[in-house]
Amino acid sequence: MSTPVIEIQHLTRRFGKQTALNDVTLTVPASGVFGLVGENGAGKSTLLKHVLGLLRAEQGSVRVFGLDPVADPASVLGQIGYLSEDRDMPDWMRVGALMSYTSAFFPAWDQSFADELRQMFDLDPKQKVGSLSRGQRARIGLLLALAHRPPLLLLDEPSSGLDPVVRRDILGAIIRTVADEGRTVLFSSHLLDEVQRVSDHVAMLHRGQLVLSQPLDDVLQAHHRLVVRFSEPRDTAPQLAGALRCEGSGREWTVICNGHRDEIEAQIAAGNGEVIERSAPSLDEIFVARVNG
Repeated sequence: MSTPVIEIQHLTRRFGKQTALNDVTLTVPASGVFGLVGENGAGKSTLLKHVLGLLRAEQGSVRVFGLDPVADPASVLGQIGYLSEDRDMPDWMRVGALMSYTSAFFPAWDQSFADELRQMFDLDPKQKVGSLSRGQRARIGLLLALAHRPPLLLLDEPSSGLDPVVRRDILGAIIRTVADEGRTVLFSSHLLDEVQRVSDHVAMLHRGQLVLSQPLDDVLQAHHRLVVRFSEPRDTAPQLAGALRCEGSGREWTVICNGHRDEIEAQIAAGNGEVIERSAPSLDEIFVARVNG
């Protein structure tokens, strides 16, 4: 097994009385796409800021490429491409000048690749950053993060400002290309369908706590969605030991479970119910069941 790119141990971070991260332990393996999901305010951006060394761990530790990003920022940041959620860039600079300026910080900057991305993203090198739309700012930010071909790419809500077609075609292609070249992508998103489409591994944060962290295929295979019909209407959801979530009304209810399917189906049968449909839940359904079940 190769050495993990990121190792986080018992990380806790508070802002005043608010706990942003609560005893989070997380390992990001080398190569592949790692999706970090959670609702807004779950702690995703705070975790990424610790990886970048922008925040010092109050409790616990963070290691990136085996290094402390706070103690050795030059060695760590030189190996990271980062796209922030707020797309903070100098509005007075032109696109071409911003590319040249950024390239000076990265000896491995690939100008031909940068030009290829600029054309792919339909960016005018003479246009001022301040006049770019939100989607265009996302494109130039992604270009700057990718052009030096970093071993680790961090994307914080990368689809913000992109329309669905551009999000699917560009983001998916870029993430898969980077991962297929043996590099690592860690991206945070509250769009779980997007994470499910491109990720190899997924971690879920909820109110600063890590709900799960597993290979995506394992997560999807372990959970089941059952549609149940009872002989008589019910006023309340059936109480099924082992079920993560049960919702519906009257005679028909939908159950999400993590394993235990045979036991739950036996309970349903004992309660005069019948399973009329079995299917795999989406990552979105699994997340809702995990955090609001």
